[in-house]
Amino acid sequence: MIDLDSAQPKTRAAVIVPWDTLNRQSNNRNSQSRLEEAIGLASSIRLEILHQEIINIRSYRSATLIGQGHIETLKNSIQELEIDITIFDTRLSPIQQRNLEKALGCKVIDRTALILDIFGERAQTREGTLQVELAHLQYQRSRLVRSWTHLERQRGGFGFMGGPGETQIEADRRLIDERIIRLKKDLEQVRRTRGLHRKARRRVPFPIIALIGYTNAGKSTLFNNLTGADVHAQDQLFATLDPTMRKLKLPSGKTVILSDTVGFISDLPTELIAAFRATLEETAEADIILHVRDISHPETTEQRQDVFSVLDTMVKDGILNIDWKKHTIEVLNKIDLVGNITLTHQGEDLVGVSALTGKNLPVLVQMIDDRLTKMMEEVTYTIPVSDGAALSWLYDHGEIIDRRDDEENLNLVVRLSPENRARFEQAHSY
Repeated sequence: MIDLDSAQPKTRAAVIVPWDTLNRQSNNRNSQSRLEEAIGLASSIRLEILHQEIINIRSYRSATLIGQGHIETLKNSIQELEIDITIFDTRLSPIQQRNLEKALGCKVIDRTALILDIFGERAQTREGTLQVELAHLQYQRSRLVRSWTHLERQRGGFGFMGGPGETQIEADRRLIDERIIRLKKDLEQVRRTRGLHRKARRRVPFPIIALIGYTNAGKSTLFNNLTGADVHAQDQLFATLDPTMRKLKLPSGKTVILSDTVGFISDLPTELIAAFRATLEETAEADIILHVRDISHPETTEQRQDVFSVLDTMVKDGILNIDWKKHTIEVLNKIDLVGNITLTHQGEDLVGVSALTGKNLPVLVQMIDDRLTKMMEEVTYTIPVSDGAALSWLYDHGEIIDRRDDEENLNLVVRLSPENRARFEQAHSY
């Protein structure tokens, strides 16, 4: 675990991006952008980046990934700069990791381990901590080549980086398996609790608006500006890990719940996708999804596709049971950084905003309101004046469009969601 105390020196690190010159990459990313993202990830947990490099690869080496010439050049830089840890922005096999450590004379980790360590330091809730620890153990189980003491720790990190207090204890497969079983049971209990909370919300219920998007797209800043909350928002990858929910009042008077979630990223470790199922289930419950994009980023199109791919995977895995495209409003954030942006089809499914300056946020809120209104059904009820409970329920759960009172009855035109209409008509015979 990295000691975050400012009095402690930062760990000296090198960031290496192995780049396939034959363009066998799984996406259309630019190598320089990929390097900048990797540096952003490493810097977010107080690593001091003293060396950064893109290594062009024509053929992958099964033993070391990169060729001997690259290894020798890199080793010289590592020795000269006294590098403590080298991060390879790819997934290394256990053999490649072990051989690179021997060849380079320093600790070596891959992209998966880096992201897991970041998540380990940032998770605050019990749910988030359990999810990340499970992901870490599933990753570690296939390796059993590193030291681990995190089961004795109370918080933060998993020891990929080394640091004060780490002891050299070989991870035992049986102990890991036992811990994984226990974690899954604990997570299942958390999911049941969240399910109860969702059922309670359905009884009250408020529509759920989920914020999703690539990491550092500005979701938390948007969340704070819309709700007046104080969720941690920083120009930092994965600044938000645990889902946060707040109420938001719409112009029509409707109340919704806005949910801020962890950001997506390209090549998200498969262990984390599985482990964060409970977090992703919040998106599955959403009435509207706000896909927040950093429109100023040079690879905003590729980031958009990364988010879409994760959502499609959620549908395939049965986590997401809605047609998410029909439920999504695309929010092009940070328009203050791109000058005069022209939106080719700004309308009911796309809007440009600046979460930082507040530009166009009222337009976004009105879009949410209008979208929810379109999803509702207009129904006419005649209710006895004496049935105050039914009247109160309709005011709390619907939108009264018209009301005409006579001596015995209240004649109402109400907008209700399909779920609330069915609920009301099941409880009352009007």
